Amino acid sequence: MTDTLATPLFSFGIVADPQYADIPARPEMNRFYAESTKKLADAIGAFNQEDLAFVVTLGDLIDRGWDSFDAILGCYDQLKHRCVLLPGNHDFAVEPEHLAKVHERLGMPARWHDFSFGEFRFIVLDGNDVSTFAPPLGDPRRELAKMRLEALRQAGALNAQDWNGSFSDEQLSWLQATLAKADAMQEHVVLFCHYPLFPENAHNMWDAPEVLKLIAAHHSVKAWFCGHNHEGNYGAIGNTHFVNIKGMVDTLDQNAFAIADVYPDRIAIRGFGRETNRVLMF
Repeated sequence: MTDTLATPLFSFGIVADPQYADIPARPEMNRFYAESTKKLADAIGAFNQEDLAFVVTLGDLIDRGWDSFDAILGCYDQLKHRCVLLPGNHDFAVEPEHLAKVHERLGMPARWHDFSFGEFRFIVLDGNDVSTFAPPLGDPRRELAKMRLEALRQAGALNAQDWNGSFSDEQLSWLQATLAKADAMQEHVVLFCHYPLFPENAHNMWDAPEVLKLIAAHHSVKAWFCGHNHEGNYGAIGNTHFVNIKGMVDTLDQNAFAIADVYPDRIAIRGFGRETNRVLMF
């Protein structure tokens, strides 16, 4: 008889911040942009050796330039599994006429959406929603972003950075409704977003306190996976784990990615390269 505690229900792959561009490296920042296609190809090779439900990339596929998407997205043609992509701040470092097409270029069914696998619901979020860089030129969300950023700067907030972003009221309302439904169905929820919420860090979303409060009100939420802070990070509040995956673009030749094995009572993260092994108990 199979031990259900030893055999995962399913597994999924995780990548953060490939940040590819065919530009010179910046060793002082530990960024080696042009190496990311090789690193991603190696990660996909490892993923293809496993039985995975899907592979999620937590944003910043490119560093800059619309044409950079061609090379990095081409790597995923070799992936045998379902591919889930979401945008980071650098994915909007493109010519203004392309801003409204980023989500479509990443093959996203909507700017935010969810899907289920067994009793687990996965929620894909867009933390660039209200930011100074992602909305098309003239979009009122840009003005709202400037107001939010200025208020944080006036308050001396650590995360008052123009490379962070926040949710719109529309996205927050959708998230609240989706979590309420998951609570009612007794599902386990895992959230994917480019930006961290916790622990406190300069890379956290502008509206991290509000989002943390929302999450705390829903017992279904088990984990928040993000990138953006290339050093990686981890924290827990109550029964929710906050896991910041390390940036793939960092270092000349060391990779960073993970496979998450999902059990009824935990998620076990197998780190590859620089990524850390962790066990997230529910």
